[in-house]
Amino acid sequence: MLFFHGRGYTIRVLFQRKKDTDPGEFWKEYEAALGEKVLAKTLGRYLSGWDEYGEPLWGLLIATSGGFRFHHFPHESWITALTRVTTGGKPPSEKTIFIPGNRILSASLIMEKRWWKQFLAPVHPLFKLRYLCPGGERELAAETDLGAREIIAAIESTTGKSGA
Repeated sequence: MLFFHGRGYTIRVLFQRKKDTDPGEFWKEYEAALGEKVLAKTLGRYLSGWDEYGEPLWGLLIATSGGFRFHHFPHESWITALTRVTTGGKPPSEKTIFIPGNRILSASLIMEKRWWKQFLAPVHPLFKLRYLCPGGERELAAETDLGAREIIAAIESTTGKSGA
């Protein structure tokens, strides 16, 4: 335990190691909390398509029996935590996007095909999900890996709609 002292405040920071969590147990608890079966999952970086979240966020792309989810788990470094505590800021919070299966129009994975772009810089596949919302048709975009193929296959199997 460390104590930081400053102008009229004391900050107590606990460094605790998180217990090892079995991934299978985590996903069982996640499914129980959702009430839906997780069909496929992969890591990705949300880029655009949801008005509430303007900046890119890392999280999980998840296809469930009920639709599609992007789940961002909160995190912060000890430096930002220290800064936040001293300035009275709010801790980061979970962010979740859920699109019901009946609102999904299509899902696709766009791969860079130009060899020179692949050679000059790492190019990640781009996952795109077209969906209906009250304002009309929208498109969610996220950088991901090839694991998104499983997400697309799961979405196609549950919605009966093929990719664009």
